[in-house]
Amino acid sequence: MSEKAKETFTPVGGGATPAASDPARPPAPPAPPRSPAPAPAELRARVRALAPSMTRSMQAVAEAVAHDPAGCSRLTVSALAEHTGTSEATVVRTARLLGYPGYRDLRLALAALAAQQESGAAPAVTVDIAVDDPIEDVVAKLAHEEAQTLADTAAGLDLGRLAAAVTALATAGRIDIYGVGASALVGQDLAQKLLRIGLVAHAHSDPHLAVTTAVQLRPGDVAVAVTHSGSTVDVIEPLRTAFERGATTIALTGRPGAPVSHYADLVLATSAARESRLRPAAMSSRTSQLLVVDCLFVGVAQRTYETAAPALAASYEALAPRHQYPVPPGRRSRRTEPRQEHRP
Repeated sequence: MSEKAKETFTPVGGGATPAASDPARPPAPPAPPRSPAPAPAELRARVRALAPSMTRSMQAVAEAVAHDPAGCSRLTVSALAEHTGTSEATVVRTARLLGYPGYRDLRLALAALAAQQESGAAPAVTVDIAVDDPIEDVVAKLAHEEAQTLADTAAGLDLGRLAAAVTALATAGRIDIYGVGASALVGQDLAQKLLRIGLVAHAHSDPHLAVTTAVQLRPGDVAVAVTHSGSTVDVIEPLRTAFERGATTIALTGRPGAPVSHYADLVLATSAARESRLRPAAMSSRTSQLLVVDCLFVGVAQRTYETAAPALAASYEALAPRHQYPVPPGRRSRRTEPRQEHRP
């Protein structure tokens, strides 16, 4: 990032807030309150969300405490450092990155999490899908992983930033949404939902068109970037353009510290299942992204209910005839015909 770009923002809580001396930028959304230390149940969600952005040594510490909370809760900071082959400083930095003031607070959370697990929680289902897995195992593993991804996303979602994003969308003059690949489908879903309640929202997956429309944004407008990796150039560039034009910018990403956060006033973190050969990140991240999209939509609909409710009713009435395709007279559906038995 250029030195000029660095001067236009100051990172705050994983996002970027414009410098006070920049006259082109509107007042930033109210800073959300500092989040308290995560509850024990949120620890694994934090590890899953933040591990990809950690150094290898910090990943070792994070994975150790997530996989064996009971054992690690009994270790001193020096013992855990020796157990993971790292240093005491790395252990403390990992604890702080996970949201705890220090290692002592992390140990208390680990002990509480271990107690919860011993109270009778169901054992985890392995999510590694093999090529020769029967279909019933595939369904069970995917259902478990989808549920875990949703729980992780809900546990790690910053409610203060979510509320600020809802306010920005509800009062926006225009909303542009950027995403490519699987994230483009999520962007289209958000745009369609907002359009149905009367807001001016458009999703752009073409990078040239996205930048072209971003140039037209002004203070009071909102730009939303959807990118799990947080480093997709074709999504960051239009968001940067919108940021420089004074629009409020929001990023949905699984990597809160990724480059996209440099141009985001508000960062909404999503989770994702472990990537595998049969389940790429683009597939697993979509579930959590759609949860955040639904949270944004419902929040905006609540804020704008007096106009949203009539708009939803009007769109439903307009589309109702298109959901009643007439069956030609005298034609029977193949599904209603009796199955013919084939005898040798």
